[in-house]
Amino acid sequence: MSSSFPSQNPEVTLSLSLQSIPTNRSEDVNPEERGIKLIELLLSCAGHTSSGNLHHADACLRQILQHASINGDSMQRLSARFVSALAARLVKRWPGLYKALNNTKPARHDLDRAWSIFTQQFPCMAFAYSIIKQVLIQVMSHERIIHIIDLGSGDPNLWVPFIQGLGHVPDGPPPHLRITFVGQNKVAQENIGARLVKEAESLDLPFQFNPVNVSLTELTLDMLKVKSGEALALISISSLHALLAEDDRVNSHFGSSKNNGVKDSKQMNEFLAMVKSMSPKVVLLVEQESDHNHYRLVDRFVEALHYYSAWFDSISVAYGEFSCTDRTMLEDMFGNEIENIVAGEGLEREKRHERYAKWMVRFGGAGFKPVRLWSGIMDEARIVVEAHGLKGYKIVNQKASLMICWHDRPIYAVSAWTCFS
Repeated sequence: MSSSFPSQNPEVTLSLSLQSIPTNRSEDVNPEERGIKLIELLLSCAGHTSSGNLHHADACLRQILQHASINGDSMQRLSARFVSALAARLVKRWPGLYKALNNTKPARHDLDRAWSIFTQQFPCMAFAYSIIKQVLIQVMSHERIIHIIDLGSGDPNLWVPFIQGLGHVPDGPPPHLRITFVGQNKVAQENIGARLVKEAESLDLPFQFNPVNVSLTELTLDMLKVKSGEALALISISSLHALLAEDDRVNSHFGSSKNNGVKDSKQMNEFLAMVKSMSPKVVLLVEQESDHNHYRLVDRFVEALHYYSAWFDSISVAYGEFSCTDRTMLEDMFGNEIENIVAGEGLEREKRHERYAKWMVRFGGAGFKPVRLWSGIMDEARIVVEAHGLKGYKIVNQKASLMICWHDRPIYAVSAWTCFS
């Protein structure tokens, strides 16, 4: 946390910001030993922060900042993001002070740019898109009227190849395709709508675009305009976990859990019931493979530290240890997620990622069963990942889901679901 008081200007500027700590403070320390020390300090600081021991938390923060740096190695950069999130959580104890601070966050267009860099530089979304496209083509290839509902991605890198694949399906005329996009970025919806209409026209594919400019929490059945006789599919890419946001203070005392420690979620139950009522042929789910939906701060802190360390390691392999704009934007994006997981509580904490095992419980309880993804889909996904050229990633098949891993650490899971017959 830093403050500046301009001598000629009566306006006072306060800010919570990541500091570029000179790396020579700890250059004589072995990087592995420094990394272990940083992990110990971060876990200790999380414990003090959770228990409200401000004096000890502050002491830990000061020790961490002697070694953490946004310009250091991957562990130093990761630590800088977590220390910033812990500091934000501590300051939130005084809402007035927190609001008065200029707690700079990435702008919407910066996050969109970071996501674009992420999808281009790393193979995770290409892996997911390959699976989604293959499943939809195989499930829908003989249908005459197809309705796809995209719950938030709106990525032309997914839908343009899908339309091209659908336009070249043999045996008869092309089907009538309708794609409904759900999201709050109206400009992005208009842009992708225009692009997909143009692509469909070039293939003589009957196409209808249906934008729904709302959040998932506001979505209702009538907005989707599902019609009888349509073959329906729903796609959720890193969006469904936001429906798990709830008032943790109430649920920690009165909430119930299902099997495997899965927290009950009225909002999620109602949403899945709505999806079930539409009788989709397939639901495709892409989620981060980590559990950031614990009540206790320390539990989700440990999960997040383990999960995002994989990303910062991968970023170091992709960009080296040298700072560049793309790397900074990516780490800002992940830092934004880390702060939401660590500093956020209640409805403001939307980054509530859960592992595939818990999604199995949720979907199973709502009347869905998993669709086993056949080997050909896995082989194609592996080719796509290898073609990306970034070593260290591999594909595994686990419990009817396909996962992409970074050095044996699962980072994204793709699963397919259908209604019970």
